[in-house]
This record gives sequence, structure tokens and C-alpha cells, in this order.
Amino acid sequence: MPEKRATSRAVPGAVPGVDLHLDLRTGQGGRRAALVRALREAVRSGRLAPGTRLPSSRALAADLGLARNTVADAYGELVAEGWLTALQGSGTRVARRAAPRPPAPRPAPAPDAARPAHDLRPGSGDVSTFPRAAWLSAARRALAAAPHEAFGYGDGRGRPELREALADYLARARGVRTDPGRIVVCAGFIQGLALLGRALRRRGVRELGMESYGLWYHRDTVERSGLRSVPLTVDELGADVGQLEGRGAVKGVLLTPAHQFPTGAPLHPARRAAVVDWAARTGGVILEDDYDGELRYDRQPVGALQGLAPDHVAYCGTVSKSLAPGLRLAWLVLPEELVADVRAVKATGEWTSGALDQLTLAEFITGGGYDRHVRSVRLHYRRRRDQLVAALAEHAPHIRVTGIAAGLHAVLELPPGTEEATLRAADRQGLALEGLAPFRHPAASGPAAPDGLIVNYGSPPAHAFSGALDALLRVLPPAPSDTP
Repeated sequence: MPEKRATSRAVPGAVPGVDLHLDLRTGQGGRRAALVRALREAVRSGRLAPGTRLPSSRALAADLGLARNTVADAYGELVAEGWLTALQGSGTRVARRAAPRPPAPRPAPAPDAARPAHDLRPGSGDVSTFPRAAWLSAARRALAAAPHEAFGYGDGRGRPELREALADYLARARGVRTDPGRIVVCAGFIQGLALLGRALRRRGVRELGMESYGLWYHRDTVERSGLRSVPLTVDELGADVGQLEGRGAVKGVLLTPAHQFPTGAPLHPARRAAVVDWAARTGGVILEDDYDGELRYDRQPVGALQGLAPDHVAYCGTVSKSLAPGLRLAWLVLPEELVADVRAVKATGEWTSGALDQLTLAEFITGGGYDRHVRSVRLHYRRRRDQLVAALAEHAPHIRVTGIAAGLHAVLELPPGTEEATLRAADRQGLALEGLAPFRHPAASGPAAPDGLIVNYGSPPAHAFSGALDALLRVLPPAPSDTP
């Protein structure tokens, strides 16, 4: 007998029960024995929870195509064994004591072991600044105006409303030159990078230049796409793109030109021009990661590199720093020749961002809410940055701070040989910090990474920032002349 699905709804007037998935393959003992085994196993495994009311014998018999007496006898046997109970007016239920014993609970970790008291590691901004009320208002407007087809599968490039809003916004705020047809909405930057990597691999690219300092999982994403990552030296002028010359197998390069991560240096204008010239001469593609381009403090934002060469730059943007990473909203602005390849890769089963979130962001941008929010958080983070710099100048003037013109983090240059000791001291203080060394490409040539810290002044909520800053000051090494 095949597996059957039982429900009491098929019988008029029956007491409502639960949907049952029962394997009634006969085996030994006939149909009653098969039903007993199936019900017993459902209770033993926990699929039928203690106290669950079962369908009446008449309803279950009708659903399974069995005689009512067969079901009644099976119920009676399981009642006698203690698996079920049958009380007048209460029906047949799974016995309370028949529940499988859960595993012994694991002891909860101590609070200080579960998470640090203060977290200054790079990655996210202050998510408490997320504009809940304004976002909710935009969501309501977007939902009210959404066409019915918005809730279907839709275009793999993303909602047209968002792509149109992004084309206008990026032209105005970042100097990007595009049209909505060349924009692909992604569920975060990593997905966008993976799409680009696989699209380039389809086009025969085998090696991708990358800055010698960056995030390890960006390198991992590139290499999992089938590309070999080739490090380019990073100095105070940004990535040394001259190292691309003579590397015929390198047909693409990933850069953070507005604010190199993590060193903070913008790509020098001469190097911007040089890499665009390289791409035009060789047919190469520049992947521009503009992860925090809107968060610049001391002068006008550095415009997107894409504006210099729209046919050679794949621009990658995101709201992870400006709004919140949990929205999973990012976008690619593609050269025309890459659009079809990226769409083809995305159509192979890549996940997409939810239509309502896309529509909400489109409304948030076109209604002016995004600009207002960016101005607000830019001021918020600039104050944080200034507070960090002032505290270091007063209490640790020997510590040089760099990379502070934009973004959410600063690089603190430490005396040679002190990075590991500083990180151990931070751990004892309950302060989560990252050193500079882990961000260096393992294949990078030249001297080892200098000692330093990457301090994310943007992540702590407002009430915790002063405490995090105090903890940071306590763990910094003294000036060399102050060492006994």
C-alpha cells in the first residue's frame, strides 16, 4: 500500500484533526498492523506532538480507504500500549508521556564569552541609525502603488522602478553614466562579485588583478568563480595599476578607487587615468567596488571611476554601509557587452532581492528620503571620526591615524612588533579588534604588513561608543620612549 495523506476534512461532520503523512506499506500483519506501525513511528519521531488530537476513526478510515473497525482497532492497540489516550469528550490524542525525550540542554555560554563588550571590527555601520519610520512610510507608498505583476518572478535584473531610480541617483550623486537596462540588482555585493566573476570566466578571463590589501572573502569569491587573483601593491596613492602592464592573462581588475579598503587611500588621479587607458587598450574590465562612496567628510566625494569609462567599468554599489546590510540590496552598473553574460549567469538559480524591498528603496530614493538619510548619517559618522581622532591626539599622540577622509573606519599605525600584543590586550578587555596583517593578500610580494589596527568607529550604537573608545585607548601600546 503506498504512502497516504490523511485528513479528517473529507468527512462531513467529523471532528477536525491533523494532516497525517503515513507510510502504510503492508509488511507483516496486514493493514491494521501497518497503521499501528505508522502511527507509532509518527509519535516516536516527534512528528505527532504530545497532546495532538487525531482524526476520528471514521474520518481516518475514509481518508485512507480502510474499514472503520481497522482504524478503531489500531487506535485501541496504541491506547493500550500508552502511545495514545482516549477520553470521553476529548477524542483520541497523543499521550503526553509518549513524547520523545529531548536531548539534555547545552549550558549557555557566559555573557562575556558570547559576544565582546565592545566591537570595533570593520564590516557594518551603526545599524541603530536605520530610518525605520521613513522606511515604513516608503514601504506603504510602494506597496499601495505596486502593480500586481511586481509580485511575480519578474525580470532577473531587478524591478524597473528601482533600476530607473538608481540610474538617476547614481548620475547625480556619484557621476555614474548609465541607463536602467544596464543595471542589475543583487542580493549584496558578494553576489554581485560572484556574478561578475562567473561572467568574466565565461568570456575567457582567467586572472583578475586585486589590491594587495582587502577582504579575504572577496578573494575567495573571485577564486570560487574560477579566476586566479593577482595582487597589486597598495601604497599611499592606492593600487599600483602599473603592475597590470605586461600581464597578458590579467583581463580584469577589482579596485576600491574612492576609498581603498582597508588602507583608506583614494586612487590617485594619474592612476585612475592609467587604469582606464589599460582597459581601453587591452579590452580589460575594471570592477569598481564603491562600497562607501557617499560617506566622505572633508571634501566633495571622489566621483565614480565608471564615469570616465562606462564601456570598461562594472560599477558595484550597495546600501550596506549607508542603510543596513540586512536589506541585501546592491547593484551592478555594467558595460553593455557584459549585460547578457551577467543575466545568463544570474538565471542559473541565483537568489534575488525581494520585490517589496526593491520597490521601497525606489520610493525612498525618488521621494528624497535616501538623500536625507545619507546626509544625516554622514554627519553622525563624521562626529564619531572626529571624536576618535581627538581622543588619540590627547591620549596616544604617538599613534598615527590614516584613511579617515571617508568611510566608517580608520587605520591606526602601531609601533613595530606590537600588533599581536595589542590584540591580546584588547581581547582581555572584551574589545573586538582587527589587525592589519590578515587583510594582506597571501601572494603579495614585498615587506610584510606593518603593524596596525583597523578601527571601525561607525559600528557601535551611540550609547556604547564612548565605552568602546575608552577600551581602545587602554589597550594601545605606549610610545617607545615611555617603555621602561
